[in-house]
Amino acid sequence: MWLQVALCLSCLVLGSKSQDRASLRRSNDHTGRCQYSFTVDNPAEASCSGASGGPEMEGVKSRLTLLEALVSRLLGGEGAGGEGPGAGGDKTIQEAYSQAMGDKSQLQEDKEQLNRQVQGLQRMVDELSVEAETLRQRPCHQPQAAGAGLPLHELNQRPASDALYQEMKAEVTEVPASRLIQDAGQNHTGCGELVSVGEPVLHRKADSITGKYGVWLQDPEPMAPPYGNKTVWRIDTVGKDVRQLFAYEDMEQFAKGFPMKVIVLPEPVESTGATLYRGSLYYQRRRSRTLLRYDLAYESLAARLDLPHAGFHGQHPYSWGGYTDIDLAVDEQGLWAVYSTSKAKGAIVVSQLDPESLEVKRSWETNIRKNTVANSFMICGRLYTVASYTAPDTTVNHVFDTATGQSRAMAVPFKNRYRYNSMVDYNHAQRKLYAWDNFHMITYDVRLGRLSRSSQ
Repeated sequence: MWLQVALCLSCLVLGSKSQDRASLRRSNDHTGRCQYSFTVDNPAEASCSGASGGPEMEGVKSRLTLLEALVSRLLGGEGAGGEGPGAGGDKTIQEAYSQAMGDKSQLQEDKEQLNRQVQGLQRMVDELSVEAETLRQRPCHQPQAAGAGLPLHELNQRPASDALYQEMKAEVTEVPASRLIQDAGQNHTGCGELVSVGEPVLHRKADSITGKYGVWLQDPEPMAPPYGNKTVWRIDTVGKDVRQLFAYEDMEQFAKGFPMKVIVLPEPVESTGATLYRGSLYYQRRRSRTLLRYDLAYESLAARLDLPHAGFHGQHPYSWGGYTDIDLAVDEQGLWAVYSTSKAKGAIVVSQLDPESLEVKRSWETNIRKNTVANSFMICGRLYTVASYTAPDTTVNHVFDTATGQSRAMAVPFKNRYRYNSMVDYNHAQRKLYAWDNFHMITYDVRLGRLSRSSQ
């Protein structure tokens, strides 16, 4: 670039004939500013005559002024720091280029986002189109209300019994005879013997390892606010110091995982044998045979009792282990404890407890070995045991009736859909079994038949 400037200067000052005697020098002055010096030899004069140089010198000055303006424009305002020529212009161009590339990237992202939104809207349109086509093909039956479409004077003349008859007729539903036969043997209001267990219904899956197994329940007989029969309670029982009791407003909030309160229990929980009854949580204290009643309304311990001779911390657990030596249960007849003792040599002992003081009211020793069954629950004073905690299709295999002191084998189908069922409890208000199956909190509907004569 400097060569081009020198050539232009030579051309302006001397013309084409003097190009070889023109030179350009670039240096800093005493203040550090960059200056250009032009030197031209005059072959006709050995020295300059006159201070002003005459018309020729004036022409040279004019050309130099024009050249300086041209050089300034080419260099783009060179700084005083001695930067190379064109540095300011190059920097400005680089910044403009970077900004343009950034704008391009942002526009590309905006375009991709709009494309995704358009695709989502297109999918919604396709789904709505399919649904609209389905509804279009479905026949539409609109029942006519009593008197609809009739003139007002005719409607007023019709007897009221006629309108009532039409309203009642509209609610008549055909029921298959097989359904009537099945329901004929079912007891919908009182106690009865277990006839069937329905399919498991999933309500929530635990999202951490502490939810491998645990306890979740609803109180079948809540006492008073702030908690009712819709409140759901949950304890994750994996850990050495289990104390957290989660309360959910209802089943919907439970499914979403939004607890309304977390209570820290005063003493740690052992395994999955806890239960709820009449506003209290009943549970076994860790590494002991001590039973505790925790009042949920007052958030304090209300009763404490050592269950006489009961095995604990792995002495007489269910077949799946987990320190399930003492299992508390509730049914239509009250509060129960299912456990074993050294005297019973591992056979299940069933004791009915006072719900206030936890005192043992009466006990029964069965002939069912506790470590051979996976779990148990009480319905109408009867103990039912589950054969396996891992088999996907197992059975409720034994029943012990506290009214007669007799037990017998049975085979009511029972499903462990998630292959590790660690807790099964009955809720007589809901007439459901609540279970915790390998991180999954589920319920089963149960169907009860009429009690046999020997139990009445």
